[in-house]
Amino acid sequence: MGHSHSHKHSHHHDLHGRNLLISIILNIAITVAQVIGGLISGSLALLSDALHNFSDVISLIISYVANRLVKQKASLKRTFGYKRAEILAAFVNAATLMIIAIFLIIEAIERFQDPQEISSNLVIWLSVIAILGNGFSVLLLKKNADDNMNMKSAYLHLLTDMMASVAVLIGGILMKFYQIWWIDSVLTFAIAIYLVIMGWNLLKDSFRVLMLFTPASTSVDAIVEDIQAIDVIKNVHHVHIWQLNEDEIHMEAHIDFHKDITLSEFDVILNQIEELIFHKYDINHVNIQPEFGKCDAKDVIVQD
Repeated sequence: MGHSHSHKHSHHHDLHGRNLLISIILNIAITVAQVIGGLISGSLALLSDALHNFSDVISLIISYVANRLVKQKASLKRTFGYKRAEILAAFVNAATLMIIAIFLIIEAIERFQDPQEISSNLVIWLSVIAILGNGFSVLLLKKNADDNMNMKSAYLHLLTDMMASVAVLIGGILMKFYQIWWIDSVLTFAIAIYLVIMGWNLLKDSFRVLMLFTPASTSVDAIVEDIQAIDVIKNVHHVHIWQLNEDEIHMEAHIDFHKDITLSEFDVILNQIEELIFHKYDINHVNIQPEFGKCDAKDVIVQD
């Protein structure tokens, strides 16, 4: 018997698409300005910050598209709808972000060995514009960041990008007043390393979701122990726990009972299990197969 139970409701329908759209437009303008300014001034730090801004644009577009797609209903051909579109795009974006960041690191090392004079005034003004634009975007998304993991990710993305722009501004000031040209390469290297770290974490997290791995914070052994503590339950086996997206964690399992119970009795026990694992482990979709005296593998994890 299968049963699905959900206590949590996705907040995607209530996301402020207008704020996301404004942030996308702002960051596209900042990115274009920084690319042009970086090419004119010769600042690699400005170009690397532009790359970071572009990653923000991608992240915001993903959030916006997901906000639109999730409103489409599931169908016979798409029983989960488009709930995983954001995860898939995040995986691709993280992989490309890391590759570009590695090229930036190589370029920064080469530039450090041969520092070049940079138009620091342009770097200073463009970094100020980036700080103001990202700061405004941060304020737009901040009120939604506490309610939705996706919005929180976008908010943190913009916040860290604003901090990177502050670093570029500091570098521009040092170049203007002290002619420390090598600081541009150092800041480029630092921003690129940050992009690698950020990209790796995103790549790892999205890969775990796509591969249906057990969420890192979820203990299968602890869940099995808690469920088996219910008197009428003899054994919990054939367990699968996976994350569908950032809002939904699913669990399916076979449960062997000590005696042959009625359907109505099972429904009461099932409700008890659902309440237990939702409130303790934040699992909001459950599918349980009840068994009595069935000859099958009783291991917690069964190799299908």
